[in-house]
Amino acid sequence: MNGCLLASALRASRTPIASTAWRARTSAVVIPRRGMSEAHHQETFESFTQRYVAFFKSCEDLFELQRGLNNCFAHDLVPAPEVVEAAVRAARRVDDYSTAVRIFEGIKEKVENKKQYEAYLAELKGVKDELGVNTKEELYPRY
Repeated sequence: MNGCLLASALRASRTPIASTAWRARTSAVVIPRRGMSEAHHQETFESFTQRYVAFFKSCEDLFELQRGLNNCFAHDLVPAPEVVEAAVRAARRVDDYSTAVRIFEGIKEKVENKKQYEAYLAELKGVKDELGVNTKEELYPRY
């Protein structure tokens, strides 16, 4: 009797297990594939420069300026001097001197060597003098 009961229990349980396993396999196959790389285009350096110059020229508050700087410096390139000039002018327009100084610190970190950093400083000397912005090295000579 025990053998008959066990056999009937196994027969009864065999059908739901098989149908459940089949359902699990079919649901795993139905997952859609998404092509992420097709949605993005490569932006040229010139369009990047134009976009951020326009952004910083229209920047009206500190939060917007810092968000733009964060996005700009997150890219794997050094912003053009035009972008840096627009960002420094925006920092002075929203009356945040420390952000203006930190923009130059960001450039120092992004460039490959000291010579490139000095070239940026030479290019932007007129803007620095006009707006009264110093670099960290000028403010604290021992650093």
